[in-house]
Amino acid sequence: MSELTPIKENGKALAESKKGELLQYLTFKLIDETYGINVMQIKEVLRYSEIAPVPGAPSYVLGIVNLRGNVVTVVDTRVRFSLPECTITDDTRIIIIEHDGEQVGLLVDAVQEVFYLYQGEIEQSPSVGNDEALMFIQGVYQKEEELVILLELNRMFERNDALGIEAMS
Repeated sequence: MSELTPIKENGKALAESKKGELLQYLTFKLIDETYGINVMQIKEVLRYSEIAPVPGAPSYVLGIVNLRGNVVTVVDTRVRFSLPECTITDDTRIIIIEHDGEQVGLLVDAVQEVFYLYQGEIEQSPSVGNDEALMFIQGVYQKEEELVILLELNRMFERNDALGIEAMS
């Protein structure tokens, strides 16, 4: 018997598993670590473009970009996670997410792939590293030979004033 059992809810076919809900994640790199974001939180992925600095913004806020007439705050994910800064390369991307009706860009070293996993396959994150980065981690997933750190972006933006988003809107 297949592990997936199709069910219907509100006229839409869904897949349900004994391992929980089937989720889809986008992976990206920061230094040599692989991180994942639930694709339902992502609006689009952009090539790096010029970012206008905002005076008085927190150190991890690089500035703002104009995205089709909308002002988008761009966060340096490395600085936010207390990692060393890096130079911009051809692989550098800005992942646009939406949080509480605001679009926010996350600067990452490179975007890799989209993959599927079940909710039940997410393992609890170990209690190592600094508290700043740990509070953003939903869990970890062993994907073949690679460990993927799954992020909980809502925790990253729980306090908009911490990101300086309200001040820049």
